[in-house]
Amino acid sequence: MHTVLEALGNIGIVPVIKIDDEAQAAALAQALIAGGIPCAEVTFRTTQAEEAIRRIRAAAPGMLVGAGTVLSTAQVDKAVSAGAQFIVSPGFNPQVVSHCIERGIPVTPGCTTPTDMERALELGLEVVKFFPAEPSGGLDYIKAVAAPFPTLKFMPTGGIHRGNLARYLAYEKVLACGGSWMVPADLINQGDFPAITALCTDAVQQALGFSVVHWGINTENAEEAAQAARRFSALFGFSYKEGTGSIFAGEALEVMKSLGLGKHGHIAIGTPSLPRAISYLERQGIRFNQDSIKRDPQGAVTLIYLQEEITGFALHLVQKK
Repeated sequence: MHTVLEALGNIGIVPVIKIDDEAQAAALAQALIAGGIPCAEVTFRTTQAEEAIRRIRAAAPGMLVGAGTVLSTAQVDKAVSAGAQFIVSPGFNPQVVSHCIERGIPVTPGCTTPTDMERALELGLEVVKFFPAEPSGGLDYIKAVAAPFPTLKFMPTGGIHRGNLARYLAYEKVLACGGSWMVPADLINQGDFPAITALCTDAVQQALGFSVVHWGINTENAEEAAQAARRFSALFGFSYKEGTGSIFAGEALEVMKSLGLGKHGHIAIGTPSLPRAISYLERQGIRFNQDSIKRDPQGAVTLIYLQEEITGFALHLVQKK
């Protein structure tokens, strides 16, 4: 997959932006970055789009910027000349798609039928836009139509909001979700960039869905762990489930049979989107213990520890099922 599309997948949210005043572009870019979403799809629904892309790239060189609602090869050329790193179109236009492929720029055309998806695959595309997502059947439709296309990923847009974002992103065939609820045109026009940052921050938290899964307590040995776990079970009626390296008392309390990571133990933080969570925290400067990684049989990361501890507890992320 193209590195730009991989980066969009790691972010998971693509703000779809309509800019009426290119003078707002640079401040808007900083607001998105501050909110944890360093990417944008600037729609070519206004004449200011080309200049807005140019100003965003100048103000935030590390930000991913694409052009949306691209309907012609001429618009592709204008967008790329301004610095666009990816192209998004509402439908499947063979001329636009072929032109992007010839220019070596990632393109995600709108596809809602198996026929369009087959055409996309025939041209070598790996990601398509699913638009309009909710009116076209939403996540249930994506899951149904994805079955015969195992290599294809989707970027649903249209009807995505904070209430259904996490559900879409939890599906492994969804690369990222596009939406405009965190960048409403009225806030952009008013220059209320703190409000946009707050909406972006909320969107990121909805997408990552962090929650405490369990607490781990260190003990010296298996005998001490068994005594502790049995006591929790006797006191509170928790179930007693013994594993190789630990014993669970109930669902949220893990008693380690040895001194594991962390002075006192560990706290497991769950997320429905572990790769995106890792990428997000790394962008915030958080470092991970690469030796702690655990993977499933397919090679996907299922657990990783942060390098830091909080009050003597190590922290690890775990993939929610």
